[in-house]
Amino acid sequence: MTDLLLEKYNVPVPRYTSYPPANYFSDAFNNKTYEEAIIASNNQQPGHISFYVHIPFCKHLCHYCGCNSFAMTNEKKVNEYLKAVHTEIDKVTALLDNRRMIAQIHYGGGSPTSIPVERLRELNEHMRERFPTIRDPEIAIECHPGYLDESYWEALTQAGFNRISLGVQDFDEKVLKTVNRRASLLPMESIFGILRNAGVRINMDFIYGLPHQTVQSFSQTIRRAIQLQPDRLVTFSYAHVPWVNKSQLLLEKAGLPAGEEKSNMYDTARQLLKEAGYEAVGMDHFVRPDDELFTALQTKQLHRNFQGYCTRRTTGQVYAFGVTGISQLSTAYSQNIKDITAYIETINQGGFAVTKGYSLSYEEQLTREAIESLMCNGSLDWEELARQAGISSETYRAATAFNPERMNEFASDGLITWSEHNIQLTPKGAIFVRNVAASLDKLMLHTTKSFSKPV
Repeated sequence: MTDLLLEKYNVPVPRYTSYPPANYFSDAFNNKTYEEAIIASNNQQPGHISFYVHIPFCKHLCHYCGCNSFAMTNEKKVNEYLKAVHTEIDKVTALLDNRRMIAQIHYGGGSPTSIPVERLRELNEHMRERFPTIRDPEIAIECHPGYLDESYWEALTQAGFNRISLGVQDFDEKVLKTVNRRASLLPMESIFGILRNAGVRINMDFIYGLPHQTVQSFSQTIRRAIQLQPDRLVTFSYAHVPWVNKSQLLLEKAGLPAGEEKSNMYDTARQLLKEAGYEAVGMDHFVRPDDELFTALQTKQLHRNFQGYCTRRTTGQVYAFGVTGISQLSTAYSQNIKDITAYIETINQGGFAVTKGYSLSYEEQLTREAIESLMCNGSLDWEELARQAGISSETYRAATAFNPERMNEFASDGLITWSEHNIQLTPKGAIFVRNVAASLDKLMLHTTKSFSKPV
């Protein structure tokens, strides 16, 4: 990647895990709006259900994290929180058509595995007893392996989870110490053995762009991961957003890799994974050729929500539980309040815990589909999108900020090929997909919002 391209395109743009991005959400969206949106969602697509559960607790906090996390508190507070989550599940599911099917359950945080595994099993059972499931639904959880012994891993496999994401981040002890991350308690080989024996699918998550990382050191980490042969491997670009998490300022003092060094980490990791037989999916996922994510990419059926990439098979409207959980419905987003005590009190008083949200206009719904197609499948077909929406391709393009001159500029820089019918990312352009997506976003024309850089 040339310095010129980095200088030009490594500028703050949305990550587009949602459209519009979460920093456009407004407090004009309230409990009543959310209840109305839940009821309306029963007659909207996709018809399947995806549940997200936010467990905000961590044994200790990593300096790089931009998520809503809290240092582990006393057992009483944890129990009060989980009781409130069960109550919220009751409130939301009472409004859902019980003929709808669960396609996906996902636990994030924080560190979901900071709580006893029995409590996770109870949550799984609570949600699954209310609705039928599709064949082989995805029941996934993000795990911090720094604290989990053999019995905990075994119990996870018995609690209904069939996909486990291992938050490794890096194998380099110096890097982990600097970012306040504990290395795995058990050898990775032992963890893989337990999970493989139970038929669990394994993801490994890594972050590039952290202090003390170099192309050479991160390559060594990726090579070790390849030897373990996970089903999926994710290389997240470190998002430096100290206005979200002030602890990230500590990483500035330790020294962050320059943009070119960081981009070379990604390029080298991508090449190593390609040579090992992994296929690139989206911005940061690498999967085996027989993985359903790769099949979905080939058939243009890849989808993305706040929990990551998924297939249309496991796609559902997302109903989120817990602090800061974001529900992603067909025509609305709703985010819960951040403070744990306030969340518990609000739920116990009989209301929802909405703090803000967003109702999408028709134009924004069209733009969301176009951006999602680019972000997930690396291409978009205006005529196909228009056919699905029942409008002309000219009308569809006009709903977005599509600009031929901007497309010509991307094409001249080798990031895309395009015509009046479609836009296609090139391999060089894949890392800058967020920039191309942002060019279709009318909200970006006069924005004052803050975003992270793509590299």
